Amino acid sequence: MRVLATGGAGYVGSAAVRYLLRQGHEVRVYDNLSTGHGASVPAERLIEADLADAERLRAVLSEHKIEAVMHFAGSIAVGESVVKPDLYYRNNVVHSLTLLEAMVATGVGRILFSSTAAVYAPSDELLSEQSPLAPVSPYAFSKYAVERFIADFSRAYGLGYAILRYFNASGASEDGQYGEDHSPETHLIPLVLAAGLGRRGQIGVFGRDYRTPDGTCIRDYVHVDDLADAHLRALRAIEAGRGEVYNIGTGTGHSVLEVIEAAEGVLEGSVPKEFMTRRAGDVARLVAGGAKLRERLGWRPQYDDLTDIIGTAALWHRRYPEGYRAKAQSPG
Repeated sequence: MRVLATGGAGYVGSAAVRYLLRQGHEVRVYDNLSTGHGASVPAERLIEADLADAERLRAVLSEHKIEAVMHFAGSIAVGESVVKPDLYYRNNVVHSLTLLEAMVATGVGRILFSSTAAVYAPSDELLSEQSPLAPVSPYAFSKYAVERFIADFSRAYGLGYAILRYFNASGASEDGQYGEDHSPETHLIPLVLAAGLGRRGQIGVFGRDYRTPDGTCIRDYVHVDDLADAHLRALRAIEAGRGEVYNIGTGTGHSVLEVIEAAEGVLEGSVPKEFMTRRAGDVARLVAGGAKLRERLGWRPQYDDLTDIIGTAALWHRRYPEGYRAKAQSPG
C-alpha cells in the first residue's frame, strides 16, 4: 500500500512508519519537523513540508500515487492548549481541513486519524467507543472536531476512515534506538525517568485529591510499538465510504504514583517528586475498553506490563540522553 504519513517524524507517527516499512509498504513522511525528528525515519522517505501548503500537499499526493493517509500531524500538549487555543485550532483543525480537501481533490480515498481518549467524558468505568464524549481541553476539542470533519467528508465524498483514540502512548523500541523526544517534554514517563536519572529536578505530581485510590490521576499506558501494529490492522480494514472508531489501550489503568514507583524499580533508585495543584484540562481517569479492536482486528498488546513498558523507555533515555540530537551524531 502507498501511504503518506503526515507528522510521520513524530513519536507515534515514526513508530508506525517504521513498522509499515518493515511489513513491505511504500510509505512517505510529510512533516515540517517543527516537533518531529528527521533521524526517526529513513531520510529517503522524508518530505519536509507543511500542511498549510495546500499546493505542495496535493502535488505530493499525486506524484507518489498515495492510496491512504495516516494523519498524525498536530499539537499534543493539553496544558499548552489551554493557554494557546489558537495554536491548537490552527494546527489541528484548520490544517486537517486542508488535508481532507487535498485528498478529495487528488482522489485519495482512505484516511486513518490519530485521535485521543481525551474526547471522552471522565468515567470510573472502562471507556468504550460508545462512551459519552465531553472534550475538556482545547486539545481534546480540536481532535473531536477533526473526527467530525472526517465523518462528514466520508458521507459527502465517500472517504473510508478509521479513527484511533489513543490512551497514553509510551515506551521505546526494544533495541533502544527510537523513543520519545519532545521539547518541551510533557509526558509523564519520560519526565519521571529524567528525574530518576538526575537529568532534571523533581517531578511535579499535579493533584493528589482526585477520586482515585491514591488521589492521583489514572491513565492507560500502551506501548508505541503496539500502537503501530494497531495502525496497520486498522488501515487494512478501512472500506470505501465507511468509517470505524477504535480505542487503543491495554484496559489497565495506573496512577501517577504507580508510574513513579515502577520507574524506581526499573532504575533501582528513587525519583524525587513534589505534589502540586491540579493542572487545567486534566481528568481523573482514562482507561480503555478495547474489546472492539481485539475482537474485530485481532489486536493484542505485546507489552501489557507497566514495568516492561518503562524498561524500554529507560533504555532509550540512558542510551540517548539528548534524544535524537545525540542519535543523529552517533554511529550507533
